Amino acid sequence: MAAGRTSKVFLALSASVAVITVGGCGGDEAGGGSTLTWFIFNEPSGALTTVAERCSEESGGRYSIEFEFLPNDADSQREQLVRRLGAEDSSIDIVGMDVIWTGEFANAGWLEEFTGETERAVSRNVFPSVLETAMHENALYGAPIWTNTELLWYRDDLVKKPPKTWDEMIAAAEQIGPEEGLIQVQGNRYEGLTVWVNQMIASAGTEILSGPEQIELAREPTERALSIMGRLSSSDVADPSITTSDEDTGRLAFQSGSSAFMLNYPFVYPSAEAEAPDIFKVMKAAKYPQVDASRPSAPPLGGINLGVSAFSENKDLTFEAIECLIQPENQLEIASAGGLPPVREDLYDEKEINEVYPGFAALIRDSINDAVPRPSESPAYQDISLAIQRAVHPTTEIDPQDPATTYEDLRDLLEQAINREGLL
Repeated sequence: MAAGRTSKVFLALSASVAVITVGGCGGDEAGGGSTLTWFIFNEPSGALTTVAERCSEESGGRYSIEFEFLPNDADSQREQLVRRLGAEDSSIDIVGMDVIWTGEFANAGWLEEFTGETERAVSRNVFPSVLETAMHENALYGAPIWTNTELLWYRDDLVKKPPKTWDEMIAAAEQIGPEEGLIQVQGNRYEGLTVWVNQMIASAGTEILSGPEQIELAREPTERALSIMGRLSSSDVADPSITTSDEDTGRLAFQSGSSAFMLNYPFVYPSAEAEAPDIFKVMKAAKYPQVDASRPSAPPLGGINLGVSAFSENKDLTFEAIECLIQPENQLEIASAGGLPPVREDLYDEKEINEVYPGFAALIRDSINDAVPRPSESPAYQDISLAIQRAVHPTTEIDPQDPATTYEDLRDLLEQAINREGLL
């Protein structure tokens, strides 16, 4: 795999909406097969085209898969899918969904349930944490095709032993000093901030929701999590641009040599190899830090699920095509070409995965195993995420000594969010 190829998956998504047809044997013209349209963002490694072509050929001409690429950013992707599915657009067969959309789309009646042998096939050996993102009301509405998680990246020329907790990390960074000891996180007002908040609260020992329409948010652990976020954000080792930081700004800052620590996805590793070889030589990975040393960390969980549109005119073939697309050899293809982690736990023993993630494949597997999904089981998830962002941003205004005001704002806005009807 070329050194910079994985980073392009995350950093150079095409801005265009395009249609590419991957012909199957026989196809529509030769064999009268059906054309299945797969709506998904343009993952630029080419892996999706490869696996779609493979499945089309294996269908023996019964179907061919056509792509309609969604826009760059997740909000625009979701907006286009919501509009089309809300209008009962029959042109969508395979729905490529961010993991946080599955419950919302299922609740709206836009997805078909996976049942029987197909359900067993698409869930076989899938990490439980990943499978949870594809469920709604104890039924399966998505087939996970790839996943993702964040790691703690650090420089071993500055840090001899990676910290296990956030407090340890902040203390270590402060000892190094702000010239090289900054900590990179995602603090901008966007979904990445919701991810950070969710992981802190989960690691502190509580949850944002205890059910689709029920807030948990126990006060003591939530305030502990918020206190640490406030402590970091007001410290000398927070990046000066923390309130506008995201995955890419963190990557660039770490590559510049200003930072000892970074919380980010695995794409930063090949990026540093290609763009900052001196930093790459001292770059190591560790488990996402804990809020409380007595409780496990709760790494983030991302990825894509595939759904069958409720308005497809080719539902049976779409189920069959999805079952093919998520096969082990196709997950390995996507990982090797695009650096996107497989959803099947057993695949992490394959040599291809060790080549994609040299020295930290087992760490990624452990992180996915321990990952805590965002509360996307709620049909009001989009409102929930916006409420979280509004309550805690900017994190520089969270009082680390007394985060009660932020806690009250968070709880109040969450209550408003779960009581709203409809989709944004």
